[in-house]
Amino acid sequence: RKGFPGTRALAIKAVLAGGGSPHRLGLSETVLVFGQHRALLATHDEFFRQIPAWKARAPEKKFLVEAEGIEDALAAVRAGADGIQFDKLPPSELAKAVPLLRAVRQDLALIAAGGIVPGNVAAYAATGVDALATSTVFHGPPADIAATILPAD
Repeated sequence: RKGFPGTRALAIKAVLAGGGSPHRLGLSETVLVFGQHRALLATHDEFFRQIPAWKARAPEKKFLVEAEGIEDALAAVRAGADGIQFDKLPPSELAKAVPLLRAVRQDLALIAAGGIVPGNVAAYAATGVDALATSTVFHGPPADIAATILPAD
């Protein structure tokens, strides 16, 4: 949905060639619950109460929650989430969140997403998260590539 139509396979190969790992190639890889999904429930508490039941229905999948902040992330982890994806949380806040969450559970998958670009990627990487999710690789400027054709000898 974020790439140029018809170029998905090429984009994935480019990410792999650059040393990256494609993030969520399809809905079957992990369960990732966004705020828009959570809005369908009456309260945040109801969402957190449902996490164990949802995990039981897909035991082979990791259950991740997109969190809006540290308190939201802590509540999700205490409810049983296997990981947290932070969207647009500044690196300074993310650096505070990582040790707090690891104190609750060492094996969490912690992902930073949203607004990660070449100019701030080092700051996000330094926070201690496990992965950075970015679509910036799909929106890079075109490369100025030249070709020279020489006559055969």
